Amino acid sequence: MIDIKVPTVGESISEVTLLKWIKKDGDYVERDEVIAELESEKATFEVNAGQAGIIKLAAISEGDTIKIGDVLALIDEKSAKPASGNGTSAAEKKPTKKKDSMNEEKPQSPPLGAGGTKATPVAAAIIADKKVDPKKITPSGPEGKILKEDVLAALGSPGRKPGAELFSRNEKPERMSNLRKTISRRLVEAKNTTAMLTTFNEVNMQPVMDIRSRYKDKFKEVHGVNLGFMSFFVKACCFALQEWPSVNAYIDGDNIVYHDYCDVSIAVSTPRGLTVPVIRNAESLSMADIEKKVVELATKARDSKLTADDLAGGTFTITNGGVFGSLLSTPIINIPQSAILGMHKIEERPIALNGQVVIKPMMYVALSYDHRIIDGRESVSFLVRVKELLENPEQLLFGKDPVKTLLEL
Repeated sequence: MIDIKVPTVGESISEVTLLKWIKKDGDYVERDEVIAELESEKATFEVNAGQAGIIKLAAISEGDTIKIGDVLALIDEKSAKPASGNGTSAAEKKPTKKKDSMNEEKPQSPPLGAGGTKATPVAAAIIADKKVDPKKITPSGPEGKILKEDVLAALGSPGRKPGAELFSRNEKPERMSNLRKTISRRLVEAKNTTAMLTTFNEVNMQPVMDIRSRYKDKFKEVHGVNLGFMSFFVKACCFALQEWPSVNAYIDGDNIVYHDYCDVSIAVSTPRGLTVPVIRNAESLSMADIEKKVVELATKARDSKLTADDLAGGTFTITNGGVFGSLLSTPIINIPQSAILGMHKIEERPIALNGQVVIKPMMYVALSYDHRIIDGRESVSFLVRVKELLENPEQLLFGKDPVKTLLEL
């Protein structure tokens, strides 16, 4: 028998939570096949079979907390692989039902509601006439069919979720995940241990949007990735961080640690909570490299594939509340870092430009910073520099105005 133990996932992590068993007790597993999904206080990760064989799972239920080094399962590597390949004998498999012209199963009635939802003829007619979204209707008929009464109930309950209990006082306690506990602890720690302030500015996004519109198809063709806004912001921040190094530093005891590199953390929202994977040496990456790394990290976060190395470190964070519609916010510092940039929704607004009122796509940007290490001059100047680089994207090539460089000004 081979022991499959909970692996070490970080120096400070002593326990994890079993999120899900991927394999069942008695299954035959191949070498390196995933058997379980675990969650630490920083990320979710998978445990693989170290050898092929029949697996015997430990008496651990999904949601249980287990220690690093605990035995998750045993694998009998001497067991022969079943003929079916998955531990299920051929006799256990259900035979396929043979059909003929006389005994052929009757097909289900075609969907009558919009969007492929099954509904009675009367209900479908009301849905079409009143233009009701079938997804917002709670069906009560057999096999999930929408009845006339269901549609009328949805129409008669504006502002209330269809099917919701009236005057409900129900409550549902739910155990916090390790990740949510860590998020909670770190946010409170950031508020209690830093002298946090936020400074604001706004950016005219028209130049960046013009570049994206003009080059996005060619960019995708050449690099195989979409040209998004994040690469522009990461590039702009890297130039500004190198010009204002205190924004890229942190306090360690009585020392201030400065960085010659920019490891930019990107806040990514997942169903289990917020994670901040790191783009390392972002100052040395091209626009395409940054976009590829953003896609890679966002995909790994969404699929719960982030490793401890993906999340470790980081000297500065960028968070984008605009994807959820946020117009303005005060982001909270990702300790031990000293600053975080908040991006927001792009919205057309009237601004004064060259003595005239014009409509431009504007974005509010916010920089929350630790005033213990970053003074007002540094924080405001940093954000103004980011604004300048985004409104003059040609400066992102080497951080300077091309004309002033030509004239050696």
